[in-house]
Amino acid sequence: MTARLVTVFGGNGFVGRHVVQRLAKAGARVRVACRDPEAAIFLKPLGNPGQIIPVKANITDKDEVARAVEGADAVVNCVGIIASVGWNTFSTVHKFGAANIAKATQMAGIETLVHVSALGADRNAPSQYAQSKAAGELATLNAFPNATIIRPAMIIGAEDNSLNLFANLARFSPVIPMINPLLPSLKMVRGNLYSFLIPTFEPRPREGSRFQPVVVSDVADAIMCALNTPATQGEIYEVAGPTAYSFKALMDLMMKNSGRKRCVMSLPAMWAYFWAFFAEFIPGKPFTRDMVTLLNHDNLPTGDHKNLGDLGLKAHSLESTLPTYMRTYGPPSSRRVRLV
Repeated sequence: MTARLVTVFGGNGFVGRHVVQRLAKAGARVRVACRDPEAAIFLKPLGNPGQIIPVKANITDKDEVARAVEGADAVVNCVGIIASVGWNTFSTVHKFGAANIAKATQMAGIETLVHVSALGADRNAPSQYAQSKAAGELATLNAFPNATIIRPAMIIGAEDNSLNLFANLARFSPVIPMINPLLPSLKMVRGNLYSFLIPTFEPRPREGSRFQPVVVSDVADAIMCALNTPATQGEIYEVAGPTAYSFKALMDLMMKNSGRKRCVMSLPAMWAYFWAFFAEFIPGKPFTRDMVTLLNHDNLPTGDHKNLGDLGLKAHSLESTLPTYMRTYGPPSSRRVRLV
């Protein structure tokens, strides 16, 4: 009997490589669809000879996407970007690319599609990233109503672009900036005695926005459960860690595990937007104004959808994960030296 074939778009990315590894271990044949197959060659030793095959597939090209899913038994879309660079915009990748994958999966008669979105995906979200993720979910479900949507929170792991960014900054800077608006947030609330809306002010926390990061291995396990459990089709899963942290608490935890001592200083959002404007001219856009917007708002599960527990999984804590890779950012005097 031939092992099932699974096409993983973005299989050479941060989350995708963990999914590919689990699929290969489970005995599946894996087709890694990415723009540059040469960039996915490092995945081939994770399986037996011929088990993991990189193929060229730009998700904006309908013909390449159709060829990538041809003959597959299941499809996983792990493609995502954190900043719009050149032709790779949020709309192109998260919306139209996701629609191409879903349509091709439907046309090929494949019964299983797992789409990786993001926690906080909402058409009315303040950030363009979250808006585009919501548009991608809608486009996917319109073309493939039985798709399983995975919404991970901030993903933590050895190759992440979040804590690694700040840990690297702590190596050179005595200060870690924390985006924290000085003005309280304004909301319009309907009064008890009157039918019209009245303005109310809510103070913003002094320790920054709150996040509930999830370990990348838990996200990969959730995707595997979705692939192997037909009951998950058509469902949305919010995949988050067991603990919510303020931004300052997250930085303190990062510094504790990296052996660095730095001052976490509040930076008004207006100044963060100012510096991010110039950072967008740096090749690769390491920091953008949309990232400032993301860091300026809480990113927590809504509780309106299913979670890891509904998949029979238990989230790992950051305290058990950070020591495995944060020590590389510590000062040389604090690193352990193997004598034998």
